[in-house]
Amino acid sequence: MANRCTRIPEIMFPREGVDLSKWAVIACDQYTSQPDYWAETDKTVGDAPSTLRLTLPEVYLEDADVAARTEKIHQTMQQYVQDGTLRTLPAGVVLTERWSGGSCPRRGIVLSVDLEAYEYTPGSASLIRPTEKTVVERIPPRLKVRQGACLELPHIMILIDDPDRQIIEPLFEQTASYDKLYDTDLMQNGGHITGWFLPNGPETEVIEAKLEVLCDRETFNKKYGCTDAQALLPYAVGDGNHSMATAKAYWEEVKKDLTAEEQENHPARFALVEVVNIHDESLIIEPIHRALFGVDADELLGALTDFYNGEGCKAYVADEAPKSENVHFFPFCSANKSGVFVVENPKWAIPIATIQTGLDAYLETHTSAKIDYIHGTDVVVSLAEKPGNLGFILPDIAKNDLFRGVVFDGVLPRKTFSMGEAHEKRYYMEAKTIVK
Repeated sequence: MANRCTRIPEIMFPREGVDLSKWAVIACDQYTSQPDYWAETDKTVGDAPSTLRLTLPEVYLEDADVAARTEKIHQTMQQYVQDGTLRTLPAGVVLTERWSGGSCPRRGIVLSVDLEAYEYTPGSASLIRPTEKTVVERIPPRLKVRQGACLELPHIMILIDDPDRQIIEPLFEQTASYDKLYDTDLMQNGGHITGWFLPNGPETEVIEAKLEVLCDRETFNKKYGCTDAQALLPYAVGDGNHSMATAKAYWEEVKKDLTAEEQENHPARFALVEVVNIHDESLIIEPIHRALFGVDADELLGALTDFYNGEGCKAYVADEAPKSENVHFFPFCSANKSGVFVVENPKWAIPIATIQTGLDAYLETHTSAKIDYIHGTDVVVSLAEKPGNLGFILPDIAKNDLFRGVVFDGVLPRKTFSMGEAHEKRYYMEAKTIVK
């Protein structure tokens, strides 16, 4: 089918007897400023088979011995394949249910997506796109780890917008009839995860057919109130964006030496991911606030007012939030001034795109000013109390607005939202070959 982005993979999984609580390790891009976390993980794993030996925690990415670490990773991958530590399952998908301390689990489907349907450059109309800007400078060091690897282990989360919960959620009403692949605690406060294997067949065909409905133009236009001018967006990369971008960069290298026929089913063309409904109750999407340093409050607010007025909007400072529609507003505070910055008739679909566009323009001409991205309003307020600082409080992000923002505004600004705490991020469990 023309719009099919997914592929039923042949997943690799540890042989029976491997301690999965030591095998599964959190995504390598977490705890990048906390080497103690990774030292404790290393101590916990010991000599047991583990994905820790197949990945490079980014806390070590700038170390002098990174090349030696990378070579050891590649050797261990080969070892795990050759000695049977990893076995290849029949083609199929895995349903995952992850409890990480909340009142409900996160549920998803592990399958493959076609990297030919993914692009991360701004303005792309590909069917799989990132939610936030990709920092291309982050790709080369990660690409070096992938080059020479025979396997990939995913921490990528792909989001779908299924408010009626028709695709993923019904599958979990039938888990008693599926084969349980794993059921284990996760180390270092990671909670508990269970996985069920669904072999390729009638059930996976139903999954793919339902996913393909997300690509239907009429349904898409009705959902977002858009026209054919807006590119379809059935899949958005919600987590692991730079891992996905690295997989794409590697595939672009590999495909250069392949014929069109050889490209069709090459394993490097497909990336293993977990597909999650953005409306899953476990997903808490929190705004990331903005703090400015080295600024004069009146000058900054005046510059922003001029910028938005120049863009055809109406911008001003108010004492309280307006009641009118078609307006984006941002409470702000500083050492000697507070209020609400208002933008009426904004040309951007969601508030974060509005404020970040203005701040980017300001920072481009005020190079001594700095910006930071802050979790928690209390932290923003405490920072803003210091002279020369100003904080903007961003509104909560509606789940519907995340897809809508990408559809209408393009890739969202960096640090738009946070999706869960560090310990809730995906742990490596499944693997897939990327070589012929």
